[in-house]
Amino acid sequence: MEEKPPQTRLPNKAVVAFGSNMTFTRRVENIEAALKLMKESNLRVTKLSHLYETKPMYHHAQDPFLNGVCEIETELNPVPLLHALQHIENELGRKRTIANGPRTIDLDILLYNDEQISHPRLDVPHKLMLEREFVLRPLNDILPDHVLPRGFAPEIPGRTIREHLNALTHDPSMSSIVMIRPLRHIPLLRSQDPTRRTLIMAIFNATPDSFSGEKAPKETDARMIFGKWFGEGADIIDFGGQSTRPGAELLSAEEELARVLPYITQCRGMNRQDTVVSVDTFYARVARECIEAGADIINDVSGGLLDDEMLPTVAELNKTIVLMHMRGNPKTMTSLTEYPDGVVNGVRRELGERVKAAHKAGIPPWRIILDPGIGFAKTEAQNLELLRSLAELRKPPSDPDEVDLSKYPWLIGPSRKGFIGKITGVEEAKWRQFGTAAAVTACVAGGAEIVRVHDVTQMVEAVRLADGIYRSRDSSFNKPARSKSASPSRA
Repeated sequence: MEEKPPQTRLPNKAVVAFGSNMTFTRRVENIEAALKLMKESNLRVTKLSHLYETKPMYHHAQDPFLNGVCEIETELNPVPLLHALQHIENELGRKRTIANGPRTIDLDILLYNDEQISHPRLDVPHKLMLEREFVLRPLNDILPDHVLPRGFAPEIPGRTIREHLNALTHDPSMSSIVMIRPLRHIPLLRSQDPTRRTLIMAIFNATPDSFSGEKAPKETDARMIFGKWFGEGADIIDFGGQSTRPGAELLSAEEELARVLPYITQCRGMNRQDTVVSVDTFYARVARECIEAGADIINDVSGGLLDDEMLPTVAELNKTIVLMHMRGNPKTMTSLTEYPDGVVNGVRRELGERVKAAHKAGIPPWRIILDPGIGFAKTEAQNLELLRSLAELRKPPSDPDEVDLSKYPWLIGPSRKGFIGKITGVEEAKWRQFGTAAAVTACVAGGAEIVRVHDVTQMVEAVRLADGIYRSRDSSFNKPARSKSASPSRA
């Protein structure tokens, strides 16, 4: 008789909810530490939701929570899984005081296979999940069409998670978030908050051949520039050592590092708590060394396509990445402008593939910012179409197989671009402030969370007014501190 091979037991699938509100500035790190310990405990995360900032329920005198969910594969049965999760909570310093009170980390089993479990220490599905938007909203990110066991809610059988979520009264303040730097006074990016303030990313070119006509300043002058920009209202400085203008020759990673690293070190050495440092690079080595020098964000114009090690490096170092849409490289991109189903659909689909690649590499949703790549592999008409259609670009997709980009924050960089010069007739890039201000206003109207600009003083003014028009009815909303030395724009 032929001997049958031993059967391999399929792993169990469970959904675990996680939340943190202690310490306020370490909420994201607490959650990421818990996910790392889950991995080390052989709990394989297969799906991960966005993170949502939510008001506390039941016990209101505490800080807001960050909440999310993950799907895991495990060999553990439900009660041993509960013990493993509680061990992780204890390792991260959770102290159980009042019910529903503050906690460093909270890990709850929401679902386990398709089972309904009643145990003195564990109820699955979680018995309060249908009244908690902070549970259903992230659960809808990963399992929108999942139907709960029939016996759990017999009065409403057959409802999907999406339908349960839609049956709730929504909290308008709840928003998916992205972390850029873990400090109380540096805001999380709240992509679905209608009153959010648009952040300003200032461009610092450490190149001798920037398309915008700027030259890298002497290091002795750089500190003055950084201080001036932050005083005027910049939120982030983006350091670039490689020109990505059409036709530009590519530098090596060594050359790029030699250009940007001294400036990053100098900026971080100013010891300003409000400083967010971004590095414009597509090299993993540059990303790693700049992060080690204090960078918070990697701004990759290729979305991880030009260096296979970029996405794994960012995941390993636990930093935020900007995934920009580009085809080819700066030397070839102008010949790659065919979008058979339109530039908006093409950009949405191709950026969705980069998001999938980032997730596969281990970058969580709350560490990803998207950029449609104005001026990269786009014609003048396509650039205008993208600016005109930003709200369309960030709508949830109608195709369930397409990646939903609606909950990610968007960075747009139209500053001084060639299409502005062609339309306005301003040939020299450094004089394109008025055209840039119009493009930046379109970015705010379309929902951008960050705009990347050369002319900080002028664009801060344009963005603040655009925010007042499109984001808030209160003209004093989130008004940033302005340096007393800053003079009105006359450009």
